[in-house]
Amino acid sequence: MKILITGVAGFIGFSFANYLLKKKKIKIYGIDNYDNYYSVKFKHLRIKKLKANKNFVFNKIDITKKKDLSNYFKKKDFDYIFHFAAQAGVRYSLINPKKYFKVNKVGFENIFSNIIKLKKLKTFFYASSSSVYGSKKKFPTFESSSLSPQSIYAKTKVLNEKFANKMSNKVNFKILGLRFFTVYGEWGRPDMFIFKMLKSHKNNKIFYLNNFGNHQRDFTYIQDILIILFKLIKIKKFNHKAINICSSKPINIKKLSDYLKKKLNMKRIKSIKKNSYDVNTTHGSNLLLKKYVKVKKFTNFKKGLNNTVNWYLKNKIYKL
Repeated sequence: MKILITGVAGFIGFSFANYLLKKKKIKIYGIDNYDNYYSVKFKHLRIKKLKANKNFVFNKIDITKKKDLSNYFKKKDFDYIFHFAAQAGVRYSLINPKKYFKVNKVGFENIFSNIIKLKKLKTFFYASSSSVYGSKKKFPTFESSSLSPQSIYAKTKVLNEKFANKMSNKVNFKILGLRFFTVYGEWGRPDMFIFKMLKSHKNNKIFYLNNFGNHQRDFTYIQDILIILFKLIKIKKFNHKAINICSSKPINIKKLSDYLKKKLNMKRIKSIKKNSYDVNTTHGSNLLLKKYVKVKKFTNFKKGLNNTVNWYLKNKIYKL
């Protein structure tokens, strides 16, 4: 089985590649452009770990460069593609909105223009986001809930879903959009809440707690995500769907910060007003997900959190 993972130096892309490489008879192809949105050294460390396996093949490719992408796909075919390459971060979209449209929308369409030529491809999976729902008052949010993107980042994800839906009747492979909620765990993105808090502590810096911690986030542990993604490969009865990938158990950010504060004996935390682009609560329904992959249970949040903290401190990733 041949699987292509775009954005393979990113958190979910790397983690899934590493997971699949432990399976038999799977060859992983990965592409990434080493974007400097966060530590490039960290991304190189991830790729170095993957390259230790002979069934991993890496190419540095920028999905916004159509010619380079076209050359890459020549004489290649894949059974499955997981498209995770994207410009991440809601707040950064306020600073550089053009980059989000270029990478997330144009890059997505560039990928599509190449994969429609593939003969063996069974399913194209792509990363969407819980941010497509925007601010809601009624929870949990279902796949049928209205989409109200509040940021440029979220708008690009909605545009991708619409494009995929339009193309689904014109291609011979299945398309599945993955509406990830807040994914956390080992090798996670340094710009995410848990790692930002850990880094502030280790570097003796002030940690700024947005909205005084009055948020809730639907956290899902990375190890649960990997099992789900692998199981999703086997589902068949659809042309295009977008599905929530979440534990459906939101965590209060103030309680989370208090727990880490006590665990790490943190002293320098300062509460600040809410960022206007942040939604108060994310809480998705995972009933459709459970229907497809029959998830029995999700990792207890404190267990996953402690695993993440211990891994971070042991590996000294805060120095990157």
